[in-house]
Amino acid sequence: MTPNDATTGFFGHPRGLSTLFFTEMWERFSYYGMRAILILFMTAPVASGGLGFDVAHAGTVYGLYTALVYLACLPGGWLADRLIGQRRATFAGGVVIMCGHVALAVPTIASFYLGLALLVLGTGLLKPNISTLVGQLYSRDDARRDAGYSIYYMGINTGAFLAPLVCGWLGQGAGFRNLLGTLGIDPALSWHFGFGAAAVGMALGLAHYLLGSRYLGEIGAPPAAPPAGGPDARRQLARGVLALLGSGAVLGILAAFGIVAIDAAWIGNAFGIVLFLITAAFFGWVFTYADWSRDERRRLVLVLVLFLGATVFWSLYEQGGSTLNLFAERNTNTRILGFDFPASWMQSLNPVFIICGLAPAFAWLWMRLGSREPSSPAKFALGLLFMGLGYAVMVGAAVNARNGVLVSPMWLTTMYFLHTVGEMCLSPVGLSAMSRLAPARIAGLTMGIWFLASSIGSYAGGRVAGLYDSLDLVDIFGALTAIALVAAGVMTILVRPLRRFLG
Repeated sequence: MTPNDATTGFFGHPRGLSTLFFTEMWERFSYYGMRAILILFMTAPVASGGLGFDVAHAGTVYGLYTALVYLACLPGGWLADRLIGQRRATFAGGVVIMCGHVALAVPTIASFYLGLALLVLGTGLLKPNISTLVGQLYSRDDARRDAGYSIYYMGINTGAFLAPLVCGWLGQGAGFRNLLGTLGIDPALSWHFGFGAAAVGMALGLAHYLLGSRYLGEIGAPPAAPPAGGPDARRQLARGVLALLGSGAVLGILAAFGIVAIDAAWIGNAFGIVLFLITAAFFGWVFTYADWSRDERRRLVLVLVLFLGATVFWSLYEQGGSTLNLFAERNTNTRILGFDFPASWMQSLNPVFIICGLAPAFAWLWMRLGSREPSSPAKFALGLLFMGLGYAVMVGAAVNARNGVLVSPMWLTTMYFLHTVGEMCLSPVGLSAMSRLAPARIAGLTMGIWFLASSIGSYAGGRVAGLYDSLDLVDIFGALTAIALVAAGVMTILVRPLRRFLG
């Protein structure tokens, strides 16, 4: 099957998009279900089934975990490019993710850290490579590419919408806890039922991937650039990767059982430095590599600019699972018409806005504009602008939440709507741009770089959440507003120079 086969199989797009749509939908269900309750589980008292971490410690663990999830996309994309291909990497990643959620469902501190480690490894294999497969369904000049990624993005958000509702209710819902009590099960175990539901979601994703793989044809099957040296080099590479992963797993297990003492704050600070060095090393290598053509080098300059814009955007967006989740839990009235709902349900607002109109609206808009469609940097500037407007709303919410007042959930609802508009300007467009701009030899690795921006953003999200108890909320949200608006202004200034440079 070529990229243009079965052109009307799935809403006018290749039939393989259906396979990847539903696979990613269930994978994102598993991820966002766990993410919706993760920091709340860590900060909940031990008596109610939580880990009893203070906010600073929980924020560090959350930031490290979510950052590593996206950072692992770099070696995951590289392994697919060089060793096993995107198809096998996607399936293997799904299996490891499912095992990670099963481990989280076991109520011990050792299984908690083991589960996080497995989720990091599995997501690193699956996330960049399934996104690369979407791009390979289309030829480079296919006008449907951006619309295809917007449809695919609806699959992501369908899973993200359902996940907090299901996993949040199982983990936090008073009704489910009462049900456990009537069945003779300790209600404090409810958190682990939430994590277990995420494992079921990933299992459904794997089943759909296997059943629908015939629609993918040959895309992603062989590595795009296998290592020189033939089978021996491939075996040596595999051994090296396994040794590295094994060393990390052993260290994590020793730390989980208390055999090796690890200071979370020190690791958090060191990890920030490592992220910076990895980013500098990658782009240093890219721009000193001797074999790029002139056109490839120009496209890589745009990759760098979009990466920087995405890094700022995700640093602000990823507060959703940390700082904003804590705001929903501690400062928001979660009782409507006599019904108490879990604070984690607020995280379903972002995907429900996308599903109920914004994703199809933006897909239609980009197609409708045709040659007048804004460039990728212009769309990024819009995304950052709406991110800033959303945090400006939260400044007002923080002012009203002073002195322990529980504010209306409409503050978070308005903010999530503005953030979602910004997300639709940036995220699916960024995925499409990376697949289009990436040189074929490093397609998976370049998609991994897109997720490196999310890694840095997730790390920042966790570190900011760690300041929740020590800084005034008005100051926190005010600083986030200023960062977004300044970044939007810089990206706007760069739009025309980049167009001339690439033209």
